[in-house]
Amino acid sequence: MTRVLFVSNGHGEAAIGDRIAIELRAAAPQIEIDHLALVGDGLSDVMNDVGPRRRMPSGGLIAMANLRNIGRDVRSGLLRLTLAQYRYLRAARGRYAVAVAIGDVYALIMTLVARAPTVFVGTAKSVSVAPYGPFEERVLRRARERFVRDDATVRSLAKHGLDVRPAANVIVDLFATAEDAGADRAVEGFTPVLALFPGSREAAYADAVFLARVVRALARERRTLGGVLSISPGLDPERFAADARADGWEVRRYGDDDAIAFDLRLDERVVVRAWRGPLGAILGRVSMVLGQAGTANEAAAAAGLPVVAFDRERDRKAKWYRQRQRGLLGDALAVFPDDLDAAVAGVAALVDDAQRRAAMGRIGRERMGPPGAAARIAACVATLARAAS
Repeated sequence: MTRVLFVSNGHGEAAIGDRIAIELRAAAPQIEIDHLALVGDGLSDVMNDVGPRRRMPSGGLIAMANLRNIGRDVRSGLLRLTLAQYRYLRAARGRYAVAVAIGDVYALIMTLVARAPTVFVGTAKSVSVAPYGPFEERVLRRARERFVRDDATVRSLAKHGLDVRPAANVIVDLFATAEDAGADRAVEGFTPVLALFPGSREAAYADAVFLARVVRALARERRTLGGVLSISPGLDPERFAADARADGWEVRRYGDDDAIAFDLRLDERVVVRAWRGPLGAILGRVSMVLGQAGTANEAAAAAGLPVVAFDRERDRKAKWYRQRQRGLLGDALAVFPDDLDAAVAGVAALVDDAQRRAAMGRIGRERMGPPGAAARIAACVATLARAAS
């Protein structure tokens, strides 16, 4: 049987891998698809998780000389994990017809250890915020095929003699999921509806408390406003519920509904519902996003939604990450201070300004590019796999 290996370097990158794998399975159902998560514990919906994996305290945010996060991860076994992953990839030589590296150049370096024809899907770099450097370009030359997220980056690499496929931003495809009837229940009775994206790392629990506070303050003045809190796979709904209860919310379980874990009430009125279903199912049902996330924020912008983030980052790497997102999304993203009153005022003004929200939505679509990247990358992988078999 023909086998393909996906190697991802982050939570968002794993979601991108899943999306490409869905298209690959449709194009070539005979291919067996494995997934090695260099960051986190995998848990792919459509690929076979393989190899050593472990969730680290930093959630993968160890770049930009973040010595604190690096130290925490090393104490938690990062070096042992990396060595084990290297050994796994080395032992996998000859097993895979194609390997797909999703993320940054580190993901590509690790993937190349497997010595299979390699497709690079670059998600981390763009000339808008951080161009590929000379060392990274040398590594990119070792990939059989290369995809990057925007046209400007394609042109920049082409000037340096790198043959790159047309721009392919799979994040745009992440919201194109099948309909989910539970999404109607998640937004029922809310006008307008705000989506809350606290992210997928450890900070998500504290960020969810802050986002819910913003919605609570708004809901006191706007009796029909409500929010849908998206809980990423791998995070604990019980911990979100406990943190909300400690912050003064009345928390009620949602019975047998697997997609809605609980709701948060203010004076017996439901104000927030906790959503465990696919993110894409709610994007078409909300007015805007309050998000501390990475990939989810960008997927929302691609769907034409205005996105709001808050300056809650406490370390250099996290601040750089938010600044990078601002560079990528431009005026599709509004960033307000880490102060409840200022945050509420900023979001309220945006809720009341339909013209600005529409402009933010247009900019988001323009910045993120058109859909279809996942299918194009999958077609490339399928062609290489057929050639190798």
